Amino acid sequence: MSETNPIADFVGEGTFHEFLETVDYNAQVYWTEPGLYVTRLRLLSDPGCPMWGVSYCFGRLNGKNVKVMLPFHDLPKWGVRKAIVDWAKADNVYAKKLGILENISTLC
Repeated sequence: MSETNPIADFVGEGTFHEFLETVDYNAQVYWTEPGLYVTRLRLLSDPGCPMWGVSYCFGRLNGKNVKVMLPFHDLPKWGVRKAIVDWAKADNVYAKKLGILENISTLC
C-alpha cells in the first residue's frame, strides 16, 4: 500500500474525526464557488487499477471547512493533474488558484 499526503499531515495535532466535526455540511459548495480553497482531495484505488476514485474533497470558504462537490467521480492514474485541469477549464475554474493540485492525497 502506498500513500501520499497522509491524514496526519492534513489534520496536524488533532484527529481526522475532530476535523470532521468542524465541517459545515450544510455549506456544501461546488468547486466553482468564488473564494473557495481546496484543502484536501482524497483519491483511492487498488494496485493494477488504471483509475483513482474520489473519496472526498474538503475546502475552506469564508473561514469555514466545507465539503466540496466536484464534477468528476474518478480520474485516470496516469495524468491525474492534467485530467483535473481539463475538468477545471470546462467549468472556468483556475485549478492552481483553487489549491486542488497541491492538496491531493492518494492511497493505493
